[in-house]
Amino acid sequence: MTQDYSKYTDEDRKVWKTLFERQQANLPGKAHPEYLNCLDQLSDVLNPDEIVNFDKLNEYLMAQNGWSVVVVPGLIPVDDFFKLLSEKKFCSSIWLRKMDQLDYLEEPDMFHDIFGHIPLLMNSDYARFVEEFGKLGVEYGHNKIVEKQLQRLYWFTVEFGLIKQNKGTRIYGAGIISSAGETDHIFEDDIEVLPYKVNKVLENDFITSEIQTRYYEIESFEELFNSVKELEESLQEEVSA
Repeated sequence: MTQDYSKYTDEDRKVWKTLFERQQANLPGKAHPEYLNCLDQLSDVLNPDEIVNFDKLNEYLMAQNGWSVVVVPGLIPVDDFFKLLSEKKFCSSIWLRKMDQLDYLEEPDMFHDIFGHIPLLMNSDYARFVEEFGKLGVEYGHNKIVEKQLQRLYWFTVEFGLIKQNKGTRIYGAGIISSAGETDHIFEDDIEVLPYKVNKVLENDFITSEIQTRYYEIESFEELFNSVKELEESLQEEVSA
């Protein structure tokens, strides 16, 4: 599949601009500064004024760190997803939600995939974590228990991860960053924030249809990347058990 840029409508452009500007205003003081810095670095190819053009975005990403965006029809098989990440390819849909769907979607759209996920791939520790995660998925993901564990880890890091900054909590997970409701929810009183421990995350199931109440907080993106070794050890134990 490819992105046919000519097919985007006026409503698509309005949706993109509305979502982008809303989160651009909402995230300072809530998202980790590194995400905002990375978003700013990409501003020539990722901004509210035009729907992202994958050709332009990929040209920039490839030049910077060798990553690229690959178009997919929607949710894809887990094995294919792991393989793409292992090759430094992040998958994205090309459709956008409607104006009456700004705050809730059952399936991620292009705004979530691009605005939420792509900027932090400019950070070397985070990008290496995602790549190595994909490689572990390729190597061990054929085991159904391991596949589930990897899905849990992905959910509580890449999608809904939190990170410390000074003495405060900040956001880096794409599922939070791309959602105004999720972003604000992080700073309410009815959530539980736990220190990031690989073995604990692997045991923690999640429900995709409900707003989150439990999150894991990393100390730094370096810690996240360094946790790959512990993750591999846990997966090896599961496979050999």
